[in-house]
Amino acid sequence: MPSPSRKFAPSRAKRIGSLVLRIVLFGGLAALAALIVAVLVTMASLPAFSSLMQKPAGQTVRVHAADGSVLVTLGPSYGDWLPYDRIPQVMRDSIVAVEDRRFYSHPGVDPIGVARMFYVAKRLHDEGRRLQGGSTITQQLARNIFLTNAYSYGRKVREIILALAMERKFSKQQILELYLNRVYFGGGAYGVDAASRKFFGHPGSQMNLAEAAIVAGLVKAPSHYSPSADAVAAIDRAKVVLEVMQDADMLTPGQAAQAHLERVVFAPEPKQNSVRYFTDWALAQLDQLVDEQNAPIDVWTTLDLRMQKAADNAIRHATPSGLQGALVSMENDGAVRAMVGGTDYVTSIYNRAVQSQRQPGSAFKLFVYLSAMEAGMKPSDPVVDQPITIDGWSPRNSSRRFLGQIDIRNAFAFSINTVAAQVGQKVGFDTVANMAHRFGISTPINTHPSMVLGTSDVKLIDMTRAFAAISNNGVAVTPYGIIKVSTTDGNVLYEHQAEQPRVLVAPYVAAEMTDMLQTAVNTGTARAAQIGRPVAGKTGTTSSNKDGWFLGFSSGLTTGVWMGRDDAKPIPGLQGGRNPAQAFSAYMQAALRTRPVQNFDTQVTLPEWQIEPDEEAYYGDPDQQFGNEQTPPQTDEGAPPPQGHDDAIAVPDETAPQPAGPPRRGPSDRRPPANDDVVNSVLRDLRAQGQQARPPR
Repeated sequence: MPSPSRKFAPSRAKRIGSLVLRIVLFGGLAALAALIVAVLVTMASLPAFSSLMQKPAGQTVRVHAADGSVLVTLGPSYGDWLPYDRIPQVMRDSIVAVEDRRFYSHPGVDPIGVARMFYVAKRLHDEGRRLQGGSTITQQLARNIFLTNAYSYGRKVREIILALAMERKFSKQQILELYLNRVYFGGGAYGVDAASRKFFGHPGSQMNLAEAAIVAGLVKAPSHYSPSADAVAAIDRAKVVLEVMQDADMLTPGQAAQAHLERVVFAPEPKQNSVRYFTDWALAQLDQLVDEQNAPIDVWTTLDLRMQKAADNAIRHATPSGLQGALVSMENDGAVRAMVGGTDYVTSIYNRAVQSQRQPGSAFKLFVYLSAMEAGMKPSDPVVDQPITIDGWSPRNSSRRFLGQIDIRNAFAFSINTVAAQVGQKVGFDTVANMAHRFGISTPINTHPSMVLGTSDVKLIDMTRAFAAISNNGVAVTPYGIIKVSTTDGNVLYEHQAEQPRVLVAPYVAAEMTDMLQTAVNTGTARAAQIGRPVAGKTGTTSSNKDGWFLGFSSGLTTGVWMGRDDAKPIPGLQGGRNPAQAFSAYMQAALRTRPVQNFDTQVTLPEWQIEPDEEAYYGDPDQQFGNEQTPPQTDEGAPPPQGHDDAIAVPDETAPQPAGPPRRGPSDRRPPANDDVVNSVLRDLRAQGQQARPPR
């Protein structure tokens, strides 16, 4: 029989269990004590309620045109602060129902929510997703005010401590008031008043049940459910909110049925016109110019609103249906006065003026003949238009004919491909590529023989910059859009400084090039670009008529125009001397009408005999004319896919001339190009809007 002492002695297992229990108990008490101390310390350090009512930080950028008028204001919107009793009951109920059903009963952390969070933690971890589902409204507010969204367990612990402290210091009404006035609802709107004004066009204090359900549903994913991004998704999400409110006994089925989500009228989005192409381009440079990231700033730009409107009208009227068009216009010092990156900013924010890379066709011959002039050739030097083969490549003229001996001026004016190939071979294709890069072409240039006909992709802004350098007597031009950046109290953070002059070619070379560019406009392929004052320019049309270009300058203003399809499909009838030249003419006539006429240092030299271009002339086969009434296949908006290049065996850009008729006396002997409708449309639109002509700044 066992002894009494042996009978009542605790077993080893019981001793270990007792020890573990004591450790857990004392450890829990210690953790609770530490938590209480942490909460009390945090509560003492929390700012007063009035301090938390201040608007959260966020930089507002106000962008000004050259005349000082405000183009656009970017950044967060905060609206008015609504006290608890001015926030509609339906708004308070809907946000509590969908975000934190037990808000009024928990101490800042919801034990049931935490249990649910840990219940799904393993599955979310295995799927590579973060822990979610346990944050209360108070926790979200603590994170919004004091922490960041960077997820970590340490941040989660701090969030819990803050939430418990806030619940001890502030009432439930104060916490809900802070939350509803500070939470982000999408579209740049912070707080219910800003959200209501943005999405419904009235103050947040006037929201009804349907509107409150829509706004409450945005918190989960503002960018996805925002009415301005997807109204259908916003309403579908609001239906879920109404169902949750019924489940939480905050709403009866009859009240939910009376919400009538389908009748909600959303405030129209502000019209995003072509000005945004310019502001998007200019503001992207801010990080390189200023360090200020928080304080509101004013950005003063070079954009001329009158010129911008003329550019927008010119592109819209002259671009054939189904195509895209782009325009860049700059002064000789590089100040960009107008920029249009597409026919409609709302449907496509892709900026074809500065992002798209397309083949320039014969507009690239600018660099071929610049190289020739720098090498000592003269516009009057004789050349022979004849068949030529270079490394197996045989260019041909669009006329399929050869003229024999002519001079360089006429070969350029009528864009004779065989002569350009001969000139390129003589000066060297590497030399031509180097000349293009010297003038600001930032994209790679191939050195195959066909490069003389523009088979390398370029950007419109780069080509416009190159022509502006010719207008600037051979001195480099760097495009810029920001004149000054300052804080709202007038502290100047950045101011544009003129660059030291950098000569690209000798002034006489630029003058000779201007001479030939004038000839192209007065008698050659670019006659549709005439504007009633001295103008110099060049057309460009790529193989299979995929791209149409016109670039030129007059009275100190240089403008480049491109038209085509984003998918680079052929467009029958599209040529640089037609629609792009029309758009150039319409824009320049409106843009320059307040400027005095400026003559070039070199006068235009006309051919000794009548030359009528074959395909590129504006007066071509009427069946081949490409007007807005024609609708080629539609192209998807947005960034274009990568495009290939056609072998430039024949570039139907500018054609060989045909001798005919008596000697040409001058531009006045020729009827003006038939683009009056486009010009008149642009000027009529300007007058209708009450635009007052004023000299550019």
